[in-house]
Amino acid sequence: MGEKDGCNSSLTAIRVLRVSLVDELEGRIDSLLEVLVSREFFTRDDREEVLCQLGPRARVRKVLDILQCKGEEAANIFLSISINHQQEAQKYSKEGNTDQPQSVEYNKVKQKHKDVLRRRSESMLFYNTRHGEKILFSEHYVNLLLVDGHQGLDIKRHEVLTFGQKRLSLQQKSAVHRKITPGEIFLSPNGSRPVKKVLVTGVAGIGKTILVQKMLFDFGANKNCLTFDFVIHMTFRDLNLINKPTSFREMVLRKNRHLAKELDNILANDNNLLIILDGFDEFRHYRSCEVDVFVSEPDEDAEVVEVFGSLMLGELLPNASVLLTSRPAAINHIPVGCIDRFVLISGFSLAEVQDFFSRYFQDRALADRMFAVVSANDLMLTLCYIPAFCYIVCCILKESKELGGPSPKTMTDIYVQYLVALLRSHTQARAETFFQEQQAGANQQLSDTVLKLGRLAFKKLMEHQTLFYSSDPDVAAVKGCSLVSTFLDKTVAQEPGCTEEVYSFAHLTVQEFFAAVYCAVTDQPLPDAIQNSTTPMEGSNYGHLDLFNRFLSGILSERNANLLSRQVGLCCHKEKVDSYRQRIIRELTARCENGAHILNHLHCLFEQQDPSLALAVQPKTLRINVCDETLSQMDYNTIKYFLNLTKGTISELDLTGTGVSCESLRDIQPLLIRCQCLWLGENILDMEAAQAIADVLQVSESITQLGLGWSNIGDEELLVLSHAIRVKKKLEQLWMEGNRLTYRGLMSLKDLTPYPLERVVAIWNDLTDTDPETFSTRESVTVDFTDDDMWDGWGQWVLKRCEVSSNEKLVMVLHKVCNVSAHCLKAKWAKTFYEQLTQLIAGRIESCTEEDMCKKLRKFENILQH
Repeated sequence: MGEKDGCNSSLTAIRVLRVSLVDELEGRIDSLLEVLVSREFFTRDDREEVLCQLGPRARVRKVLDILQCKGEEAANIFLSISINHQQEAQKYSKEGNTDQPQSVEYNKVKQKHKDVLRRRSESMLFYNTRHGEKILFSEHYVNLLLVDGHQGLDIKRHEVLTFGQKRLSLQQKSAVHRKITPGEIFLSPNGSRPVKKVLVTGVAGIGKTILVQKMLFDFGANKNCLTFDFVIHMTFRDLNLINKPTSFREMVLRKNRHLAKELDNILANDNNLLIILDGFDEFRHYRSCEVDVFVSEPDEDAEVVEVFGSLMLGELLPNASVLLTSRPAAINHIPVGCIDRFVLISGFSLAEVQDFFSRYFQDRALADRMFAVVSANDLMLTLCYIPAFCYIVCCILKESKELGGPSPKTMTDIYVQYLVALLRSHTQARAETFFQEQQAGANQQLSDTVLKLGRLAFKKLMEHQTLFYSSDPDVAAVKGCSLVSTFLDKTVAQEPGCTEEVYSFAHLTVQEFFAAVYCAVTDQPLPDAIQNSTTPMEGSNYGHLDLFNRFLSGILSERNANLLSRQVGLCCHKEKVDSYRQRIIRELTARCENGAHILNHLHCLFEQQDPSLALAVQPKTLRINVCDETLSQMDYNTIKYFLNLTKGTISELDLTGTGVSCESLRDIQPLLIRCQCLWLGENILDMEAAQAIADVLQVSESITQLGLGWSNIGDEELLVLSHAIRVKKKLEQLWMEGNRLTYRGLMSLKDLTPYPLERVVAIWNDLTDTDPETFSTRESVTVDFTDDDMWDGWGQWVLKRCEVSSNEKLVMVLHKVCNVSAHCLKAKWAKTFYEQLTQLIAGRIESCTEEDMCKKLRKFENILQH
């Protein structure tokens, strides 16, 4: 591209170079436009104005016209971006054109393949599209937030429930994580090493397959800057059907027979080849991808898992680029050492949720009104960032005029209304005869269909399966049912000589809901426990039934049971309802007394929306333990719902490692004032948060113990707290291990020890300044391990947390508690504690399947053994 040498300004350069710019940019104007919008130099209106132009050259001219209106700074940035894009393209061009110029036949096949990809991807398989209904991709695609970086999801929680918190975290770290467009995925961010292997992750329904479809659609229409000659698309749903050794060549030709004549040239020119593998989490063999048998030639036969492993590790087609998509649940089984870039799909932004509403309702006034309804409901709005769930909400709102009743308050409310709305929507065409002539028979048919779907959902959920093949006997039972297509998505997987239908629910949560309906209205025994008690070893599915249990509780509530009975003809047995209510009361009471983890039980209680149930929980001591969960606003609302219905003192509230902030502390301040023991450690507490805690200390008549370990507080924050403690003088113990305190800071507590502060724990702090002699002699201040009985209790508390932590969380804890000198281990309790911790680490290493994690755990095992 010509530089602006000799020109007085960038605007002048654009005017002088206008003709050459049109020639140079016409092949990549769409991707360039997306970059301008993503970096907020162009507005969405600007983009629409450009895209209305017919042809790429006209679009370039429109961009140049708009730049003339935006001024010198915008023009300068545009030229800079254009030059960077050209350099990237030239780099790829040099890498990709080392061979001789391709034949006419090669280029013909290349264009034909693009035409095929465009036809295959031009219409969306919208979540419950009616039979024969075609929705153009270009009319309904809404941008998804793509973020550079590897974001692991804690396996302790259900991935959809974790999503809201992770997304908030990403928004808060927007300066660290770079937004990218689909066309930029294979562009090197800093011009260093080339990006060849990319892993795209995101929770169920977030839009991984839609992203793939977008890339295929744009590539087929020459709309993005992917500089590949060919893009080969495979899904693991299809690959699951291959039950014999095969070659990579045969895997390609299964759905791309038009490539047969030129496939040798395509594979030989692999630096111009992109292979997209969609849905790794659906791969039947995803747990066994660490293979020791490799293939190096495309014609070499092997098991599918061996071909996949060879491709990912570069043994097969080493110069090819690979894009792999997966839900977070499976990423621990991917050989991540070969991944050059991690991309997280974070779903819709708030503006894109609103855009989705506009496209769905096709009426701006109606869309705005519906969006206002959702904006007023924290639960619905939070989950609308997931595209699949956004569709579910729109579906409910579309039919809400007929449903009547109050706005949904819980997850179950939303899904019950979704079920009823879809049943009405898909039977509307024959509603008159269906309901007038055969009312009883029609209701029976509806309920039978829902039950069969529920049985399938329940059985497969317990087996951790989300895909159901037509050869499965459980699927055969529902294939002949009317309305099945309303709730199950069907795709056809093809293998030479074999075609098989593959079914799945529109979203993971829809399967969990149907499973809960089946469990609630049949003789199926209730699950043994509301919350899994399994230790979350590596690769376990700890917490995967959390949402199922919440749905079950909500369905067994009076209001939703009545709605299902009235609208669908499904009735919950009174004995099961009563039994479940008694179990909630019993288990909540026990957990409040023993301090066991309680969050999912509180959510189950919240789903019932029955105050009398909460009032029936009357434990001897009220201990609320929600530690090590990154709490969302929904979680706080659930905790407040229960505690606002109970009276009196809260014996203990454990918010350790919950990501608590100043805003959330203010939100639950009335509850904090009622606490005797308040644990806020392992949260990043700034001065504003310290002031919020101080406000509680100034008015509380109850609080006697406060834990702030590893919370990043320093001398300034401690000074604020010390002033607050002097007001009521009720606090007896202050735990501040692992912070930034100095002896000078501890001096602010000098007149508060030993009364009211009987114990101040300040080990693992910055106590390197001069030790004030008058302060160090106070027995109430602990700056090192002792033989005191209190440390035995501390050690048991840490061990319990380690036992229920994921390996990732365990390593974080070990970093804190293994920083200990040899003389400290002489205490009897310390010897016992670290021996038990070593045994726990050894058990985790034995069951760990991820090599990097094993190395980290072995490191701490060696530290403790020496």
